[in-house]
Amino acid sequence: MFKLIPLILLLLTWIAGSAQTTVSGKVKDGKGRLINGASIAIKDSYDGGTSDSTGQYRFKTTEKGEQTLLVTSIGYKLYEQKVTLSGTSITVDVLLKEEPNELTAVVITAGTFEASDTKRATVLNPIDIVTTASANGDITSAIKTLPGAQQVGESEGLFVRGGTAQETKVFIDGTLVNNFFFSSVPDIAQRGRFTPFIFKGTVFSSGGYSALYGQALSAALILESIDLPEQSSASLGISTVGLSGGYQQLSKKKNASWGINYNYTNLAAYFALVKQRVDNFHTPEFHNGEFNFRVKTSKTGMLKFYGYSNYSNLGVRRGDIDSTDLKNAFKLTNFNVYANLSWKEKLGKKWKLYMGTSYSDNTDKINNELQNQANEPQHIEDDPYGSKSFQAKSYGSLAQIKAVLERRLYGLSAIRFGGEYMYFKDRTDFTNRFVAKTQNSIDDQFKAAFAETDIYITNDLAAKVGGRLEHSSLLNKANIVPRISLAYKLTDKAQASLAYGVFYQKPEKDYFLRGYTFNDLAYTKATHYIANVQKVTRDYTLRVEAFYKKYNELTKTFTSSGSKVIDSVGGGGFGHAKGIEVFWRDRKTFKNVDYWISYSYLDTKRDYLNYPYAIQPNFAAKHTASLVVKKFVSKLKTQFNGSYTFASGRPYYNIRYDNGSAKFTIAEQGKTIPYHSMSFSVNYLPNIGKQGAKRFAVWVFSVNNVIGNNQVFGYNFSADGTRKEAVGPTAKRFFFLGCFLSFGVDRTDDVINSNL
Repeated sequence: MFKLIPLILLLLTWIAGSAQTTVSGKVKDGKGRLINGASIAIKDSYDGGTSDSTGQYRFKTTEKGEQTLLVTSIGYKLYEQKVTLSGTSITVDVLLKEEPNELTAVVITAGTFEASDTKRATVLNPIDIVTTASANGDITSAIKTLPGAQQVGESEGLFVRGGTAQETKVFIDGTLVNNFFFSSVPDIAQRGRFTPFIFKGTVFSSGGYSALYGQALSAALILESIDLPEQSSASLGISTVGLSGGYQQLSKKKNASWGINYNYTNLAAYFALVKQRVDNFHTPEFHNGEFNFRVKTSKTGMLKFYGYSNYSNLGVRRGDIDSTDLKNAFKLTNFNVYANLSWKEKLGKKWKLYMGTSYSDNTDKINNELQNQANEPQHIEDDPYGSKSFQAKSYGSLAQIKAVLERRLYGLSAIRFGGEYMYFKDRTDFTNRFVAKTQNSIDDQFKAAFAETDIYITNDLAAKVGGRLEHSSLLNKANIVPRISLAYKLTDKAQASLAYGVFYQKPEKDYFLRGYTFNDLAYTKATHYIANVQKVTRDYTLRVEAFYKKYNELTKTFTSSGSKVIDSVGGGGFGHAKGIEVFWRDRKTFKNVDYWISYSYLDTKRDYLNYPYAIQPNFAAKHTASLVVKKFVSKLKTQFNGSYTFASGRPYYNIRYDNGSAKFTIAEQGKTIPYHSMSFSVNYLPNIGKQGAKRFAVWVFSVNNVIGNNQVFGYNFSADGTRKEAVGPTAKRFFFLGCFLSFGVDRTDDVINSNL
């Protein structure tokens, strides 16, 4: 009997095999490409197989009758087909359709540089932003090495594609920031108030930005704050300009955290060692305090709060442009608070909710005094000295709330819609020899509704269509803002994008606060047309972008007949900007070296303010280029960073009122010398590579404008036009030396870049 068992098993196996159906075929995509690794199975059974490198698959099944064949593969839509299984082999060839996803889909990039740890289209990551040698830890200084941004050294802000600094707005966690930069000082650019280390994502849009954001005529800098820290930590720092310290506490369940930071800056010691071109009769002194908390409200929800306060004092004295015997002493006291509360949450499988609210309050107290050579106050009634001594107090606040709902449609396609409300309140008190405590104030209730949809037609073709409806109570006018972008994937790594959009912005508040006799202001308007081609791989990035921007209703200033004093303001100005920009980044060609090159060509003219006709504005250079290089030498535990920036000469004008023609005319014009600046920084990390270290130290040394090139940003003219003085930096070079300690978590990457 036992001798028959193998025969019986062989017979049973043959019977079972003859009852199976062999299913085979080939798996391709819509472009005829063979798909490796696709999963093929009979629905509700364990029978199935996987396609090989030639797209072929083959398996056997004991299922009978009408069944459903399922085919799945990452990046493709589910495939289903009815089949009849009768024991006879069948062949089923499969054609999979692509499913748009974040890894493979085309990304709309026209006008936008994105710096984030998570976005596939990243051009610069957050560390890149702060390791740029010339940036000194300032976000906007690093952004200036990207195409589109101008090198303007006499004023704070981002000047982008022929636009003024006021045409670029900054948003934190979705809401507008009213005073992102420290308060203005004549002819001296100010830094941004916020440390780059509180942000995990940065988007710099030089045009064509999302309909979720408004009131930025030229560009938007969109910042997203970090979520929970990895663990509790503390930090201390000492440098040539001040002291800093901070602490972050993460809860045991790692679902909440709080933190506090303080930074004190005083430039007295630095100014004693490095001579300045201006007399700092009150050394710049800054107290910055920050507080934050973050709470994970669910698996997908996060509540974040960030609070900031600053108190600062400074005083700058220069020679008076109208007299070699007199000086102007400018003193500024600033107090600023800012608070931002945001909440994001997933609502079910398809909905997301974002809500944000923020409040800011800024106070500037300015005292400008005409003095003699002994620094004593002078009271001269004759023109032009009579109005040079004055006191001004400026108060400004902004409260706002914003809500955005997003619904996933299919694939990556989604629709977003929502609204925002902003309440601006501004007041100035002004006193000089002619007027006492003149007070002007304005309120504006600004409301907007917006909607935007991402439409992924295929993995290779996507569109973003949106619009805004805005209303300002100050202007008592509304507008409708259409925007559209298209992106097409040319190859696996390359794509092309187009963008069109209309952008409106309220005129600056100062025009309403100056008490002009005639005020007929309207929304300023810019229409953007953008086209770009971009190729991004792990080692290289190449981006070429062309743009055209048309301005309407720019602000114009006027005088009454026979008077040279500007006393009226209105719209009616116009202009254009067009150009081409190139960005190249290479992480591979040179071993352990990462570098990028950017170039911008700009052709722009505008007729605004008191310009007699359309001319190239004095903040715009035709050619701008930057080279940024970074190299880490492991043996030395040291990182070396260098940068070089060039800009062609900018125009300058002496615009004067001509009584004969009763018009403004250009009495003198010219161009500044080209701008050159080479910067260098070294970061030494003695603890790097030490196992189990709990304390990390970083030494930082940096120099801006190493070679000491002469830099001229423009010229100031005397009242009678007979004298002009160059405007330049307060010193040829800026030096920085500091030591930073972090405890609990290795924050060396952060600290080495906090050069100031």
